[in-house]
Amino acid sequence: MTNAMGGIKIEDLRKVYGQGDTAVEALKNVNMHVAPGEVVGLVGPSGSGKSTLLKCLGAIIEPSSGKMTLGDELIYDNGWTIPDLRALRRDRIGFVFQAPYLIPFLDVTDNVALLPMLAGLPNAQARERALELLTSLDVVHRAKAEPSQLSGGEQQRVSIARALANRPPVILADEPTAPLDSERALGVMRILNAMAKQSNTAIIVVTHDEKIIPTFKRIYHIRDGVTHEEVGEGRTLEKFT
Repeated sequence: MTNAMGGIKIEDLRKVYGQGDTAVEALKNVNMHVAPGEVVGLVGPSGSGKSTLLKCLGAIIEPSSGKMTLGDELIYDNGWTIPDLRALRRDRIGFVFQAPYLIPFLDVTDNVALLPMLAGLPNAQARERALELLTSLDVVHRAKAEPSQLSGGEQQRVSIARALANRPPVILADEPTAPLDSERALGVMRILNAMAKQSNTAIIVVTHDEKIIPTFKRIYHIRDGVTHEEVGEGRTLEKFT
């Protein structure tokens, strides 16, 4: 495992649902570190704890114990250490979903610029940032289009631009290639790897997608709430399910 600082790091993370005889330990002392500029896969069968882990990482649900460090700041230490979780999610964690969830009545530029605007960036600067990202992702020619006018691949690129808009240290991507064919899926992974390096962002990709497994240099497999790290080439999804 890399020893680089920054990115996202979790230590001995646990999540228990319920109490007493009905308690279910969804996560059991999970440890993970994703460095800035790195794209790491998270795989495992249904019910393994992937969704719970992603929600903890995204500050959507509260773990039961453990530590989480985002960038160089300890954000969870057996309890949240920061007061405003909404601001944390808005400003410091980018989300890419299986469906793009673009706002249908905003054009592409405003879809990407919205989060920086909500964070307080002046409108002109937010739109300039959006156009920079759309240029990097080769969809700037669609800047004035509405989401309904985009292809599936274009919509996913716009959703990646939106996730990067506030320059978050971490992006969580939940099945981002599931609806795409092989060529487009591999294209999305090339984009994520390029943007991770360009923006020095740590990216975690939750996936069941067989065709993108070989693109990861590291994968965390989760089963029954426990993670195991796999490093190297020649992996197939069967090893992780």
